[in-house]
Amino acid sequence: MKRREFLKATGLTGLFILFRTEVLAAPQLVPTRPAGYPMDFNAYLRIGADGRVGCFVGKVEMGQGNMTSLAMLAAEELDVPLERVDMLMGDTDLCPWDGGTGGSLSIWQFGPVLLGAAAEARAVLLLMAGERLQVPADRLEVKEGVVSVKGDPSRQVAYGQLVQGKRIERHLADVKPKPVSAYTLVGTSAPRKDALEKINGTARFSADQGLPGTLHACIVRPPAHGAKLKSADTSAAERMPGVRVLRDGNLVAVLHEFPDQARKALGLVKATFDGTPPALDDRTIYRRLADRAASAKVGVQEGDLKAAEARSATLVEADYLNAYVAHAAIEPHSAVAQWKDGRMTVWAGVQAPFPVKAQVAEALGLPAEKVRIITPHIGGAFGGKAAGPQAVEAARLAMKAGAPVQVVWDRREEFFLDTFRPAAVVKIRSGLDQAGRITFWDCLVSGTGDREAEIGYDLPAKRFASTGDSGDIGTSAAGLHPFPTGAWRAPAANTNVFARESHMDILAAKVKVDPLAFRLRHLTDKRVIRVLEAAAEKFGWVAGAAPSGRGVGVACGAWRGTLTAAMAEVDVDRKTGQVRVKRVVLAQDMGLVVNPDGARQQMEGSITMGLGYALSEGLRFKDGRILDENFDTYQIPRFSWLPTIETVLIHNPELNAQSGGEPPIVCMGAVLANAIYDAVGARVFELPMTPERILEAMRKS
Repeated sequence: MKRREFLKATGLTGLFILFRTEVLAAPQLVPTRPAGYPMDFNAYLRIGADGRVGCFVGKVEMGQGNMTSLAMLAAEELDVPLERVDMLMGDTDLCPWDGGTGGSLSIWQFGPVLLGAAAEARAVLLLMAGERLQVPADRLEVKEGVVSVKGDPSRQVAYGQLVQGKRIERHLADVKPKPVSAYTLVGTSAPRKDALEKINGTARFSADQGLPGTLHACIVRPPAHGAKLKSADTSAAERMPGVRVLRDGNLVAVLHEFPDQARKALGLVKATFDGTPPALDDRTIYRRLADRAASAKVGVQEGDLKAAEARSATLVEADYLNAYVAHAAIEPHSAVAQWKDGRMTVWAGVQAPFPVKAQVAEALGLPAEKVRIITPHIGGAFGGKAAGPQAVEAARLAMKAGAPVQVVWDRREEFFLDTFRPAAVVKIRSGLDQAGRITFWDCLVSGTGDREAEIGYDLPAKRFASTGDSGDIGTSAAGLHPFPTGAWRAPAANTNVFARESHMDILAAKVKVDPLAFRLRHLTDKRVIRVLEAAAEKFGWVAGAAPSGRGVGVACGAWRGTLTAAMAEVDVDRKTGQVRVKRVVLAQDMGLVVNPDGARQQMEGSITMGLGYALSEGLRFKDGRILDENFDTYQIPRFSWLPTIETVLIHNPELNAQSGGEPPIVCMGAVLANAIYDAVGARVFELPMTPERILEAMRKS
């Protein structure tokens, strides 16, 4: 369906606003427009004759709540009720271009674009209303989408009446959005727009697209990374009634009307593979990463490290390790593709519909305008659905089949084909002077980037180096990892915060200083101090050098401008090494908070997810084979693990709205490591901190 046809079908015809100036954001939002976003405001907003607002967004909703927060921004600036804003997201035919949903960028990056669109729309509508009511625009006010004359509310006109189904191409330059002081919706908690359909089961995901005649495809996969398909005997599968076998280069699939029959047919395929899988496992990988540390590139270097080390009274050196971690989203990768009327349409659970559109077009040899990606709700992603291999597979098969094709990875495929959070080794060498202050800090990260390795501690001399690219996930060194790696909810930050904040606690223990006081001693950054003090107040922190036997810990972190501080209380069974997390307090300064309830949901979810990478999640593999194929061996957090969770949102509306989906998770490894040390006096240097590793640390200590 063409965009115009869609608009007619939904009644969202009417307002078309041409925008030719830069996006002008409110002081609390980023005042720049990222390259690539359309200048034409028709791309973002439609106001129907009934006054309902259609909001078109290239971002996707994958459980993080941006469907609600973005609608709040539009409703706030237009002065319409939130319930009259209809969101359409992630459709490459109907929505404006977007680079993808990830990195906590929906509000931080795209929010100003949408806010600027709404501000421009409101200004044009006021101009039109002034002409209709024959008064200057500055004598008008708007309430719930109705423009009236100040002091004479009987003289009014609704947005829908102004539009009357006509195209408006007027524009105004230098329109400034509302000041924060005028906000009535943003900053309050609003119900999620996707809540009801997800509760009653009507929400549709990629696998729910029931197109007539759909064939379910199961694909021949190699047994290990590094293995390539040599031959496939599909004769037995082809003898099954209703089975079709399709080959497209190295893609071999069996298809059937029913998914269970397709899976049964796949089991009859006799495939052979060649190639040389990497001779590594989940233990030897750390030696490989340590050996590659020599190739690390320096990102930050300040001060004279040698001189600082020479005047140090105490030197502390440690290595911190973390395993590969799977995304383990509830919804596996899925896609449905249909080749019809010379166009390929793919419904796919992907974080980046527009880049995936380009991938599909390239794979099929089609011009981009012949491909459409539609992204329904996504059942979790965390960076693991940034690419769309399942969309490409479904499209290739649909093209050859002449019928709609559905590809849904099973859990084994989900683990085998994942782009894991990279394993890493972080080496930190530091010193203390006689007064117990840090003299230098030398940090080398191998396996991932150095994102968030540094925070605002006062360090006279420091160096940060990594083998990663762009301070992020660490894919630049060829052959560094034995299988694909990628973003995983705050890429690299979980690794680096675990190392940095563990090391800070070690230094504090060396001089027998309370770990919170030790951090504050090395801080002048008022925002970091503020979140630490807010967490301490909520937690009821009692000063004392670790290990105190109480089982309490502290850590602070950051991600894309948002600062966090976490405190935790744990109980450790000294016989089994089992950890019970009793309580977690998290304070967060994210600048302007659009939807406080949504922010708290993200904080609580991050804490829960963080329990996994901290205590249990670590991928086992050997010679290219993934040994964890389901949740029977790969253990994600259970509801029974959940501690008491308390959140604190720092009121800071003077600061641009920062990130929200990822910052809360970065402290979890560190805060639990520090609490475990405080409980039993044993330091665990490797994530996940399994009972076996805790017992081993206790034996060594």
